[in-house]
Amino acid sequence: MLDFVISNIRIAGRDRPLDIGIKDGRIAALDADLVSDGPHEDMCGCFAFGGFVDSHIHLDKACILDRCRICEGTLDEAVRETARAKAAFTVEDVHARARRVVESAIVNGTTAMRTFVEIDPRAGFRSFEAILEIKRSYRWAIDIQICAFAQEGLTNEPATAAMLDQALGEGADLIGGCPYTDPDPQTHIRWIFDLAERHGVDVDFHLDFDLDPANSAIPMVIAETRRRGYSGRVSIGHATKLSAMPKEAASDIAARLADAGIAVTVLPATDMFLLGRDRDYLVPRGIAPALLLAAHGVTVTAATNNVLNPFTPYGDASLGRMANFFANAAQLSRDDDIATAFDMVTRNAARLMRRPHGLDLGAPADIIVLDAADPLSAIREVRQPVAGWKGGRKTFTRPRARLLYPEG
Repeated sequence: MLDFVISNIRIAGRDRPLDIGIKDGRIAALDADLVSDGPHEDMCGCFAFGGFVDSHIHLDKACILDRCRICEGTLDEAVRETARAKAAFTVEDVHARARRVVESAIVNGTTAMRTFVEIDPRAGFRSFEAILEIKRSYRWAIDIQICAFAQEGLTNEPATAAMLDQALGEGADLIGGCPYTDPDPQTHIRWIFDLAERHGVDVDFHLDFDLDPANSAIPMVIAETRRRGYSGRVSIGHATKLSAMPKEAASDIAARLADAGIAVTVLPATDMFLLGRDRDYLVPRGIAPALLLAAHGVTVTAATNNVLNPFTPYGDASLGRMANFFANAAQLSRDDDIATAFDMVTRNAARLMRRPHGLDLGAPADIIVLDAADPLSAIREVRQPVAGWKGGRKTFTRPRARLLYPEG
């Protein structure tokens, strides 16, 4: 009765190869040596899982290096150059660049992502319109959440708030803010929560994006989360101030974040590129202490953030590579810590996005197969995807490399 079988695969926590039986787009059987009249596809002992999940990416401003200058390599310059460039964005332009990144993410094994889309008087609704179409046209391979995002403040530009409100009524999935670009961060945070409550959506902030431990916006977000009963519905990205704090102070904030139910996303490529530009030696890594946060019960993820723009002038939307990069920067070596790095780009990210994840009976057949033995080798060796399925439909193949030995 099965539609088809993905055979001879390895799953985390199982000590022998298994077969996955698919029926009507869901996992209907999970056992060794499944018998079925349907077709079988042998995965030769490769590792299968529910796919990578990118909890923080900016599709709208990806791939714009050709229209921006990078002289300082600072956050201020990146914001300034992107603001200048996005005034000339068109729907077609944003769609073409986003398509390039989404297709790269798919063949790199990503099955879901949350993208921020800037909506303000400069960008108008052009980027939003393009990303809505990307979400629709690629849903056969990837689920995309759209976060209507105020990159350049709110109190300094109140028209942005009305535009965000409109976007939430027209298909945006959640709301995002950026307190560090607003002259009144506290009001900015409050307005973002007001919009979230009005539309019943989640919240995702970019904040504390520097290496000065003072004046953190995290306490404000914690207070609003508690006051509005938003536990489990709030996440923050960057939070690099935490890396500049003594362990005791960072641990205190970690405990408060966990108690409030606020998730944290680290963005290694961007944070390491932009921060520490004022240092000429012993340049700090500037990445929030993810393992310390996790030890206190915070949901921590790692994500792409930007691709080929002034915030991050490189990238390929590969979360396997990003998890490896994070593990290097965070100086991880123990198996348990590498396993955490894998979780940060898979099930933790799915939890942040409040979506199911995993190869369980009855679950959607969203399956990625890596040329790896297990999650540890996937991250330590940056092993590549071999094939993927979304809802039981095959979405891509990526043949394994093969050495051509000389005869004899």
